[in-house]
Amino acid sequence: MAIGAAATGATMNWLGRMTRALLSGGPLWNLPVVAMAGAIVAARLVRWIDDRTRWTLLGFGVEGARTVLGALGGSLLTFIVFAFSILLLSVQIASGQLSPRVINRVFEARSTALTIAAFVFSWVFSLAAVGRVEERVPQLSVALALALSIASVALFVFLVQSASKALRPVTILTGIANDTRAVIEAVYPESFSEDREPQTTHALQAQQAARTIRYPGRSGVVLALDVDAIVRAAVSADCVVEVVPMVGDFLAVGEDLFRLHGRGASSADEQALLRGIALGAERTLDQDPTFGFRIIVDIAAKALSPAINDPTTAVLAIDQLHHLLQLLGQKQLDSGQFRDAAGQVRLAYRTPDWQDFVTLAGTEIRLYAGLSPQVTRRLQAMFERLLLAVPRRRSAEISEQISLLRGAVDRTFIDPRERAIASAADLQGFGSRTPSKTEAEVPAGGAGSAATRARG
Repeated sequence: MAIGAAATGATMNWLGRMTRALLSGGPLWNLPVVAMAGAIVAARLVRWIDDRTRWTLLGFGVEGARTVLGALGGSLLTFIVFAFSILLLSVQIASGQLSPRVINRVFEARSTALTIAAFVFSWVFSLAAVGRVEERVPQLSVALALALSIASVALFVFLVQSASKALRPVTILTGIANDTRAVIEAVYPESFSEDREPQTTHALQAQQAARTIRYPGRSGVVLALDVDAIVRAAVSADCVVEVVPMVGDFLAVGEDLFRLHGRGASSADEQALLRGIALGAERTLDQDPTFGFRIIVDIAAKALSPAINDPTTAVLAIDQLHHLLQLLGQKQLDSGQFRDAAGQVRLAYRTPDWQDFVTLAGTEIRLYAGLSPQVTRRLQAMFERLLLAVPRRRSAEISEQISLLRGAVDRTFIDPRERAIASAADLQGFGSRTPSKTEAEVPAGGAGSAATRARG
């Protein structure tokens, strides 16, 4: 079972949470809207308190209060415009320098949404206050509007500083890796066991399916499965439901979506099963750990492009791939199964295996590294460390990547001295070169020492 008990509840409610998120528009939309409504309510409450207490705190006259509140309203509107300009600039930089797949992270940043909501609250409150300056000036409203404006100045400085930090490659890469780690823990909750053979998808054969359901809706990417809904439908019909596409796969109209096995397959509720799968235009991280790898690899690939030529960012990306692969190496990466209360398998679905993750993490970066010894050295260090850290059963995939990396270095660097430099293992790319156990033990086809390879 790939989705453990701790993650089941979140998985079961995923479709409902996603639907609510789409309808609400996300924090960048709903927080400012709530702030507008809150400002109107707050303005009425402050006026009510002012009418009963008759504050004389600042002693503003009618004209002075109108002038101050009008100026505050204009400056706060300017803050709002600048905040959105910073947001759009962040999107341009992130998509151009890193990857278009990080745009959503910029728009979903709660700190940015809260800051813009604070500007909107202050602006609407100032407008509401100036509209009530008549024969008597509501001194408490004016004082609070001034305080909100001063706070908005501080928040604007914070927004500029946080936006500059949030766009640093290491910040984005670390955030993506942390989110991916959480998904890995949810999808693969069990630790690796040498004594346990990897499970197949319930050994189900396509030709043995009693019924096949093809996808009737719009084409899209499989985002997530609602395990609870699918299992309920399978239990009700007394059958086993096999999900044909993997989470993250593109599904075209008319392609096989479900294969049903068992004598109750013909009575299964097709609409209930269709409601148990979510499709969208782009992959998400909710149940798709390979998408996190995909984003990190894309950032590394763009950094290694001739137009950008930033191998240090690629090394930062490899740092995150390293710690994710080390985590996955200790997990039981079985195909997904879900059982009912009686222990009967009711749902079977495919999940990525160890080879999928290793190939995704190593292939493209190796091919794009080109003439960058900093990247090849960091890749070599990653594979050597993983070779020592992962279970023996999973070492073959790492050794294959080491062999492929050596072949790429040998083809690229003709001079033996440059080849020796590019093939050494270094956790920093350059600056952390230390002899490792594998340099002495792995044969020439693997991670041999730089000196041995130079002589070859």
